[in-house]
Amino acid sequence: MPTSEDVPTKDHSDVRNRSAVRSLLRLWPYVRPVRVRLFSAAFVAVLASCMGLVIPLVLKWMVDGPIADGDKGGIWLGALYLLLLGIFEACLFGFRRWLVARPLAGVEAAMRADLYRHLQRLPIAFHDRWPSGQLLSRGTTDLMLLRMFLAFPLTFLLVNATTILVGFLILLMQEWTLGLVLLAPVVPLVILCSVFEAKYSLVARKAQDQVGDLTTVVEESVLGIRIVKGFGRHRSQALAFRALAERLRGTELGKARLLAGIWALIMVIPEVAIGAALVLGTVQVADGHLSTGTLVAFLSTALALRWPVESIGFLLAMSQESATATERYFEVMDTKEETADAEGPAGSAGGEPDGLRFEGVSFRYPDAKADSVPVLAEVDLHIRSGETMALVGATGSGKTTLTALVPRLHEVTGGRITLDGEDITSMPRQRLRELVSVAFEEPTLFSATVGENVRMGAESADDAALLRALDVAQADFVRDLPHGVHTEVGEQGLSLSGGQRQRLALARAVVGRPRFLVLDDPLSALDVHTEALVEAALRRVLEETTALVVAHRPSTVMLADRVALISDGRITAVGTHQELLRSNAEYAWLMSGADAEGDAAREAGSDTVAEAVEGSMR
Repeated sequence: MPTSEDVPTKDHSDVRNRSAVRSLLRLWPYVRPVRVRLFSAAFVAVLASCMGLVIPLVLKWMVDGPIADGDKGGIWLGALYLLLLGIFEACLFGFRRWLVARPLAGVEAAMRADLYRHLQRLPIAFHDRWPSGQLLSRGTTDLMLLRMFLAFPLTFLLVNATTILVGFLILLMQEWTLGLVLLAPVVPLVILCSVFEAKYSLVARKAQDQVGDLTTVVEESVLGIRIVKGFGRHRSQALAFRALAERLRGTELGKARLLAGIWALIMVIPEVAIGAALVLGTVQVADGHLSTGTLVAFLSTALALRWPVESIGFLLAMSQESATATERYFEVMDTKEETADAEGPAGSAGGEPDGLRFEGVSFRYPDAKADSVPVLAEVDLHIRSGETMALVGATGSGKTTLTALVPRLHEVTGGRITLDGEDITSMPRQRLRELVSVAFEEPTLFSATVGENVRMGAESADDAALLRALDVAQADFVRDLPHGVHTEVGEQGLSLSGGQRQRLALARAVVGRPRFLVLDDPLSALDVHTEALVEAALRRVLEETTALVVAHRPSTVMLADRVALISDGRITAVGTHQELLRSNAEYAWLMSGADAEGDAAREAGSDTVAEAVEGSMR
């Protein structure tokens, strides 16, 4: 089961050295289009917060004026001022919320769309390495955190900093000695926040990666529910989920402890300073050095600054989580896409018809060691125009990898592949994939209608082409579905049988009448009677195209004009089925489909095996 430790991301120890500000600044290209509203919202929030600092000044005027003089009219007037200030402050904060809600939802949508678009353009090797849950969590949870950060912490880091600065200026102007008492905790608070930020960034990254692990387990359990139930593995799956959930719980509790600690200190230290200022101020009032109204205003201002100061820990925590979410997002976005398409017009392959050629093709997976044995080595193979070539080999010999190179699902690491004489690397991918159609051994269907799934092979296919493709694939079962070709097949087509899914995948491959056709054991899930019908219909299609067909059974091999034998990543023999049966012991053994008896026959000689195979095919 893949976990966050398996994901090729930055080492968690690097989080100590990274700057949260630098990470968050990478969001600027997305924020720039809505910067006017964001700056306006910040200005409105600063104005609303500063309005709260005017209230203590009104209180000072009331205490030293109307209250001291017994002026009831003045008291009512002061109360009216306080009410109006409160209403105005509330309206400003409501206006700020309105300013940011719509544009930030747009920022989140734009980032999610860019991530999805980028994922479609990343090479297959990337998707082979990354657990799907890690990608899902980046496109959902992480982006939600970023939207919340832009809506609240980002604004209020500025608002609270401005409020604290203005508030302390007011305090110093009212009574500088008391103001200095409240300034005393600044240095220890700065040190505490610095230590907290360093520790919290590590645990925040750990928690978000573990959310990705948990998402992966949930997704796999849902998609593999038939296996889970079929083998009675619900208990083991539940235990695996519980273990990951407990691990995430422990990490979240660690976050909570850190946040509780910094919040307690941020609350206690200023409270001690306010208490000291209260005692000192009371002494000064008693000595006649300070008016009662000034002390009330001073303490009211100090209390108004409690929330901006106490929220520092909360805002720093959200900022660290958002910085981590930004890093996780750009870890994917920074991954290089497939190499840029070459310039060239869409259309048919250029040059004289020459078919499909592999010239000295070698391949090694991108994450393989440089000195490792390549999956394919010096493959030379020519499939003539209009010819069907069967590719036969033992499990792990490189058949599927070779077929994946034709539509450039992987890039060759040596040699070249040509279509009618043109190097596929010089073609735009869209053009290449219009020329080459594929059907994989494991058919994948999408949550869409039958027609939409088949038309993924050719969007412009009309109804006649669709019905023809279904007829070739012997997908007569479609007529019995509730809405025919308009029936939704459900997630991954699990409402259909394996053979039905495979036939729809085959129909998708042939619907666009491709110039080149690559089939990876496309009939493996069919019963012998359906297979015979599909093969008969497929022969007509193969007459119109150049095809490479991975085959494991003699019946599929018989569709081909010639056969290529691949062994340990090399083409070791090419010829007709009968030629290879007579001349190649390995091929005859593979076609025999035997195990222990086949091994003995293989040792006895190819003629013995060939006779057995020919006998089974009669």
